[in-house]
Amino acid sequence: MSTAPLAVVTGAGRGLGAVIANRLRADGFSVACLDLAPGEGISACDVSNPDDVDARLAALSSAPTVVVNNAGIVRFGALLDLSDTDFRAVVDVNLIGTFNVARAAARRMKVEGVKGSIINITSMNGVAAGPNAGAYGSTKAAIALLTQQMAIEWGPLGIRVNAVAPGLIDAGMSEPIYADPDARAARSARVPIGRLGTADDVANVVSFLAGDQSGYVTGQEILVDGGVTMSVIASLPRPQSVDGVGLGANVGRTT
Repeated sequence: MSTAPLAVVTGAGRGLGAVIANRLRADGFSVACLDLAPGEGISACDVSNPDDVDARLAALSSAPTVVVNNAGIVRFGALLDLSDTDFRAVVDVNLIGTFNVARAAARRMKVEGVKGSIINITSMNGVAAGPNAGAYGSTKAAIALLTQQMAIEWGPLGIRVNAVAPGLIDAGMSEPIYADPDARAARSARVPIGRLGTADDVANVVSFLAGDQSGYVTGQEILVDGGVTMSVIASLPRPQSVDGVGLGANVGRTT
């Protein structure tokens, strides 16, 4: 029987979730991979269904030490045209699904006295809205605040809860965007460090939050975006005449 600590990763069948699962294995965890569709090494689980989630968490050999809530969907489209069904589907998977998994895991961790780390995957779209993203950004912003609430309520149990917010990542649901070379070049040019992010960039931060190095970190949302979210003003035009050096260099100047 394995004595490795147990991690649970949702949405682990492909994309970012699969990379995160592999990184945690490399870190020494035994990883339970959950996804909507079963596959090799994948347990079928609909995170929006609390009964399904409870059954999957109860079937684990022990309480997890780490939980990564990565499962998520997006339904693109203008809000004026978005159907109730599509809006609610995103809320059900992203927000309610995150709550269902985190709650089920925390309950078992409490019963078994396991101290650990829950990591919720949010998004830069929960920090700065993007057009035609439907309910996606709203759910990610809600998860960020839910992360804080979980952190203050579950901290006394020894459970840390943090969020990781990927930016322009060339992986997962964003792959169709970056398949367009013009969109890829334009977006890369807007990132202060000059490149798109990778799934490994996100997995590195998840690894940090899963480990003992982050033992005094909880209730935080870490942006993994190469600085793009904070760079709006830097991308706006600015006359050189206002950038003089020294106290009052440009105050009252008439020539």
